[in-house]
Amino acid sequence: MKDQQKTFYLTTPIYYPSGKFHIGTAYTTVASDAMARYKRLRGYDVRFLTGMDEHGQKIQEKAQEAGKEPQAYVNEIAEAAKKVWSLMDISYDDFIQTTEERHTKTVEKIFQRFLDNGDIYKGEYEGWYCTPCESFFTENQLVDGNCPDCGRPVHKVKEESYFFNMKKYTDRLLTYYEENLEFIEPESRKNEMINNFIKPGLEDLSVSRTSFDWGIQVPGDPKHVIYVWVDALTNYITSLGYLAEDDSLFKKYWPADVHVVGKDIVRFHTIYWPIFLMALDLPLPKKVFAHGFIMMKDGKMSKSKGNVVYPEMLVERYGLDATRYFLLRELPFGQDGVFSPESFVERTNFDLANDLGNLLNRSVSMINKYFDGKVPVALSEPTEFDAALQEFAKETIEKYEASMENMQFSVVLSDLWAFISRTNKYIDETQPWVLAKEEALRGQLAAVMTNLAESLRQIATLIQPFMTNSPKEMMNQLGLTEEYLEWDKLGSFHVIGDNIKVIQTGVPIFPRLDVDVEVAYIRDQMRGSVQTPQEEVEEVVEAEEISIDDFFKVDLRVATVLECEQIPKADKLLKLQLDMGYEKRQVVSGIAKHYKPEELIGKKVIVVANLKPVKLRGELSQGMILAGEKDGYLTLATVDEKLENGAQVK
Repeated sequence: MKDQQKTFYLTTPIYYPSGKFHIGTAYTTVASDAMARYKRLRGYDVRFLTGMDEHGQKIQEKAQEAGKEPQAYVNEIAEAAKKVWSLMDISYDDFIQTTEERHTKTVEKIFQRFLDNGDIYKGEYEGWYCTPCESFFTENQLVDGNCPDCGRPVHKVKEESYFFNMKKYTDRLLTYYEENLEFIEPESRKNEMINNFIKPGLEDLSVSRTSFDWGIQVPGDPKHVIYVWVDALTNYITSLGYLAEDDSLFKKYWPADVHVVGKDIVRFHTIYWPIFLMALDLPLPKKVFAHGFIMMKDGKMSKSKGNVVYPEMLVERYGLDATRYFLLRELPFGQDGVFSPESFVERTNFDLANDLGNLLNRSVSMINKYFDGKVPVALSEPTEFDAALQEFAKETIEKYEASMENMQFSVVLSDLWAFISRTNKYIDETQPWVLAKEEALRGQLAAVMTNLAESLRQIATLIQPFMTNSPKEMMNQLGLTEEYLEWDKLGSFHVIGDNIKVIQTGVPIFPRLDVDVEVAYIRDQMRGSVQTPQEEVEEVVEAEEISIDDFFKVDLRVATVLECEQIPKADKLLKLQLDMGYEKRQVVSGIAKHYKPEELIGKKVIVVANLKPVKLRGELSQGMILAGEKDGYLTLATVDEKLENGAQVK
């Protein structure tokens, strides 16, 4: 049983030491690290496990190719992995190697227990085997005669083997799925497991091999080595001391709160692993979260395609925080996402340099200019805009906490950046440069400076799970110590005391990147071709007649402009936030030379609601607003004020 103290145990997969880790591996680990850091901030006693899966035929062959003993080979890769995780500032508590005695001895005990309980029997296996995946498949499971997981060729294998009786636990597993709806996330992964593997009938699982010897020997039958999944999956409990003389960690932290895995190994973690635990009469993990893949524009990362991205390159040139931020912001956790050099540079320039970096620089500069570098808490007199900013901060924290619990990291960061944008807007609303001209308004000017400092303090607190260096640098520039980053100080705009002095000359924490230079650099490092960046998306359409059926495909809706702002470095583009009646949307429109942002607030517009979303200058545009043009003058198409938002225009 777990201690009364709040604990949180999460794991990455144990990675296969077949080569250098790319950003796909880093993605899994950084996401897990963000969750671990968040839980620590919330006061949990966290146990964070990662490691290496070091046995098997493929490793033995790789070691032979390298002219090394298998143990020396895996030890070298394990040390390289630890260096990468150190560079990425991964805060793991334990790094397990499955060749360690603490693991191998316990796996022997577990295998013997399965034998004693009648869960394992000896037979003969004949089927198709994929060496890279270390998986067996039936004839029906092959895709075009190849491995259904990796697409590589398989070969026929016939050998004596021990089998685990999976059918014995099928009904119990399905019942567990039904009673624990959040066990597998996203839910679509659960449907895949049920429809593709369980309903067609689970085959008994081969759990030993005789065709190689790099593995843990089966107790009492040394010509057999224990096959990968009994060996690999049990690391989650052997690392805690299960069946060891000292099992205090196991008693404290098991069951795991979440196993974070890639979608390619969901089956092993949500079918094999729960069944093994049932056979051991142990509690099952609370959740298995399967994220998607980082894809490239030309498909999966592959050395043969020359499109592999390694985390060291990104961190060493662009910094740790820019790399971690991109991985968790750009890619919705649970779905596939695409990496491109353009998107990486745009995120760094727009989100980090423009939004966050400029907010910090402007705030520190104004506190220095107007109050000799001291945060003027005692002088504050509220402005009419303060309450809205503070309420936005409160709502952001609530949404942040809810999304973090669901491991929706990109949603968390999107909401947090909305608060950063709102704080930048607060500067434009209050116009400190105008307040500074009148002594009678000095109290309001003080309130603006205090609210900016308090907002930045809370932003620094909230980005801690994702970006590990920037919060400290922000505190340094604000003249605050790290105790101001404590979670229980969130939500208050009365934390900073008197006589806090900001840094006199701040250095931008995220310098802007030269787009062309950096895109070219990343491409060169990838040693492959990536499509040329497009500054703006433009289409030239020749006039032609369409049928009434084509016209009816266009979904025109009424909307009201809630917010509008100029997109930096884009003379033509405005970013509009629209109330569609049934949802809020963002649309980017090339009308900046014809309308000022403030002229559009509250205006009724017509939106093409079913256009495919695109990105313009790094901003998502979810539709198009209609306008007419004559003689170079552009006017928005509007509707009667009585028409409700969301109404369809026919």
